[in-house]
Amino acid sequence: MTNTIKVKKVVVTLLIILIGLTMLLPILWMLIASFKVYETDVTTLHGLFGTSFTIENFIKIVETSKIWRWTFNSFFIATVQSLVGILLASLAAFALSVIDFKGKKLVYFIILAGLMIPVEALVIPLFKIIIDLQWVNTYKGLILPGLAMPLAVIIFKQFYDSIPRELIEAASMDGASIYWVWYKIFLPLSGNTTSALLIFLFIQSWNNFLWPLLIGTDSSLMTLTVALPVFQSTFSTDVTMPMTANLFASVPAIIVFLIFQKQIVKGIAMTGIK
Repeated sequence: MTNTIKVKKVVVTLLIILIGLTMLLPILWMLIASFKVYETDVTTLHGLFGTSFTIENFIKIVETSKIWRWTFNSFFIATVQSLVGILLASLAAFALSVIDFKGKKLVYFIILAGLMIPVEALVIPLFKIIIDLQWVNTYKGLILPGLAMPLAVIIFKQFYDSIPRELIEAASMDGASIYWVWYKIFLPLSGNTTSALLIFLFIQSWNNFLWPLLIGTDSSLMTLTVALPVFQSTFSTDVTMPMTANLFASVPAIIVFLIFQKQIVKGIAMTGIK
């Protein structure tokens, strides 16, 4: 019986490793291809491993494009959207969880309904609003529509509902205001949840393509995801330059995930307990 259990564990472990390697293969291919000489055929093993490596692609991208400007735009938009969006979602969830007001259930139902509407269905009315406000090719137009985060509100509310109400009563008896209760009790207790949501929302905003494509038509306001097709020539089959640009765009998100992966796991675990 013991041997059978060990064999099952070995099989499961090998299967997990195989699945992990399968998921890593595209990343490894992109990494190797980005260091290959321009127009090298990287679709064959000989092209990947039998030819020389170079950093010329990175130098060419930096010298011939606004890659640093696009990187700043992506980082700035993702950072502001995730930080401000989390703040607003936390306040909204706190109000829905703690404060009694007329129409509370209706507001929560509307937020839930926001999860059921595809983003693409909201693009046309949002785009018309942005045009009317004359926010096309502005950071306001790129950032503000992304601050509405119904999923973050729901996750925060689920966590806030689990916090003992005795803490609120004790704080109220000491003369604490409702904002103090949120800032000093609820916000610190939701640290892991906040960290996990921040990372998810940052990566989601970093990878966003459709909205920045519509609003940021000026090259100085493009994000990395929108600017990547610039490196794909219509008259060339080269993939080394696009892979180099994709690697450039992927590294920040990968670094953020690797640094904060423990917070992600803790946040998922804590929000899943409820």
